[in-house]
Amino acid sequence: MSRSSSGIVAGLTAVALGAVGFLAYQASANVPDTLGRPATPSASPSHVAQGPQHPREDPTALPAGSGQGARVVYALKAHRVWLVGDDGASTRTFTVRPSTVDPAAGSYTVTGRTESVIGSDGVPIEHVVLFAKTDGVVIGFSSAKDGSTAAPDPAKKTGGVREKKADGDALWNFATLGSKVVVLP
Repeated sequence: MSRSSSGIVAGLTAVALGAVGFLAYQASANVPDTLGRPATPSASPSHVAQGPQHPREDPTALPAGSGQGARVVYALKAHRVWLVGDDGASTRTFTVRPSTVDPAAGSYTVTGRTESVIGSDGVPIEHVVLFAKTDGVVIGFSSAKDGSTAAPDPAKKTGGVREKKADGDALWNFATLGSKVVVLP
């Protein structure tokens, strides 16, 4: 009898730890950026123009200056992602629906992955690949389980960069923990 009781306790403990982890993730994705800060006005727009804009000849070509080696490249203005292999060649490129909060241009690493969860916008999502945090908002790539890529509510601060399901599957398989993510303006 004690053997089955300890198994039940272990199972309940595992479920409780999973629920706490899920709630911690949801809480970190929804923390107001003003929490814990003095009430001073700040001007930190999430979309900033970067100098004169020139159309690129081929919008699907991997941008110059995106780094070396295996990496995920995310071009904010183009709303496009490239998966780049060790040899520096792009293996796949696709467009994404940006979130309402953009990460700063720079180099990041994949810090978390979640198979399936409810997004901060209430949409069931899968293949969540987290790589940044800006103004208290966790930023990552994901795809909606129903395949939708609806525009996020501009009144909410969200960090979900949405992909089509097939693109989300490809990024999930490519970007493991510790993988490099390069964000370009």
